Amino acid sequence: MATPAAELHHSPNTQRRALDLQGSLLMLVFCLALGLQQVAIKWVAADIAPLAQIAIRSAIAAILVIAVARVRGVRLADARAVFWPGVAVGVGFLAEFSFVAIGLGYTTASHMSVFLYTAPIFAALGLHWLVPGEQLGLRHWIGIAIAFAGIVCAMAPGASPADGPAMSSLIVGDLLGTLAGLGWAATTVVIRTTRLSEERPVLTLSYQLTIAGICMLIAAAFTGDLSAITLTPAVALSMSFQTLGIAFAVLLLWFALLRRYLASRLGVFSFLSPVFGVVFGALLLGDPLTWNFLAGGAAIVAGVVLVSAPGRRSNA
Repeated sequence: MATPAAELHHSPNTQRRALDLQGSLLMLVFCLALGLQQVAIKWVAADIAPLAQIAIRSAIAAILVIAVARVRGVRLADARAVFWPGVAVGVGFLAEFSFVAIGLGYTTASHMSVFLYTAPIFAALGLHWLVPGEQLGLRHWIGIAIAFAGIVCAMAPGASPADGPAMSSLIVGDLLGTLAGLGWAATTVVIRTTRLSEERPVLTLSYQLTIAGICMLIAAAFTGDLSAITLTPAVALSMSFQTLGIAFAVLLLWFALLRRYLASRLGVFSFLSPVFGVVFGALLLGDPLTWNFLAGGAAIVAGVVLVSAPGRRSNA
């Protein structure tokens, strides 16, 4: 992870490239970590609410990232130079996780996974129109369609409607999940269409974590989630992984990858994250594997391979 995370200076004319072997392996690590993240949150949800988990990890990780930024020579003047784009990605990050936290109260986790991972579709559409070099050819659009169909199939709830939330509740939750996906996609588009595209990942992540951490801590305090925490070894382990592994290391890796590779290809590869989440859930929490997951997982892999495989792009 040291090589892609290295914050080398890129000129404004830096050309992103398609995923190579190194980029694909690092994206695999990224997806594995995000998949395990869902299990870590669910594992201790009875002792610490998801909103409080995300708020605390964001706040602590913000302090760590800002410290790293200072060591790497990021100045206050650098932060001021990208203030408004920084605020924009911070708001997008905040919206994404806020909609997830609220939406899970209305819909199932499988539904949330499906609609949250519409983000690559929205990002690809935005980048297709706004960023030269990010245009997708017919093969890539077919791959996106196959991967998204696989997500729908793999994450379809196995319970009958009578056993799950009411249809009206599902609709509200699914809408919030879609808004979360839009929030995630918006951060990608803002980064690629502003000066943040060429800034070091620690600066971008500092804005995201700081804004999200402060706002969500206030929200968690207001809802009483911060005062209802039961500190256990499991909570300490989960929060350490989420803070150091996810909010700090893995998100820095994501932004480093965004500076080197075409964001539309990275976004489609991220379709694997919810699949890994289900796998880890089955292995660590005893969640059952169903036929629709196996079929959907195969479709997702096929779509990712189709989009990520080397080949001539429409704008080559």
